[in-house]
Amino acid sequence: MNVRLTIQYDGTDFAGWQTQARGERTVQGELEGALALLEGEAVTVHGAGRTDAGVHAEAQVASVTLRREWSPEKLRAAINGNIGRDVRVTGVEAAGDGFHARFSAKGKTYRYYVFNEHFISPFVVRYAHHEARELSVGRMRECGQLFLGVHDWSAFSSAQAEVEDRVRNVTRLEVGEFWSDQARGRVVEISVSADGFLRYMARSIAGTLLAVGRGESGEDEIARALATGDRALAGATAPARGLTLVEVHYDVGEWRQAGVV
Repeated sequence: MNVRLTIQYDGTDFAGWQTQARGERTVQGELEGALALLEGEAVTVHGAGRTDAGVHAEAQVASVTLRREWSPEKLRAAINGNIGRDVRVTGVEAAGDGFHARFSAKGKTYRYYVFNEHFISPFVVRYAHHEARELSVGRMRECGQLFLGVHDWSAFSSAQAEVEDRVRNVTRLEVGEFWSDQARGRVVEISVSADGFLRYMARSIAGTLLAVGRGESGEDEIARALATGDRALAGATAPARGLTLVEVHYDVGEWRQAGVV
């Protein structure tokens, strides 16, 4: 049976999603280890994307083919009983043979959190980047609109990204702010959706908008970076701890045809 898993994790203590040759703890490795125990044989779990070390997920999606038949409730409970508490399977659904978490995905949404106070609260230290300098959310919103549309993202991605091309379509970018009662401080959030992301792309966009918010960069630098691919014109890549994968998008019609129940 082909199964879709929805997964949440705190990425702090993981070396990213993908299994590592050196044996570091990864989300994929954690899930594959648990499923191997349940299936009695090696199992390969395919993720919708490879989040880096320290990056979190509210709704990562994975697909896996299992030999045994499971009810969704029993499979979810069995997996969660055999993995660490910083990763949870929140949803299990049967899928048709054609569904693949990565290749069926139409896009993703990431959100970057910034705690914008003179102190860093222990309630957000694992999940938000600390910026003590005052940020202009208005300027960040204005400049963020330059990222919308189809661009070559060479200036905003890792030089080591193993891809054929660096053209992606950013369909949504929003900058907001709210007061956290628990952390007792201001949180700035940057939400970005695209049909695909290159390695470090979301964090580079966030880092560039942080530079804008501090008054260190602006529209000209962003426009030239997009046009020329010059990495020096983009802001520093923001730390991983502030980034969360919020949602993986799939075509509803295709998803229903795949046989999800």
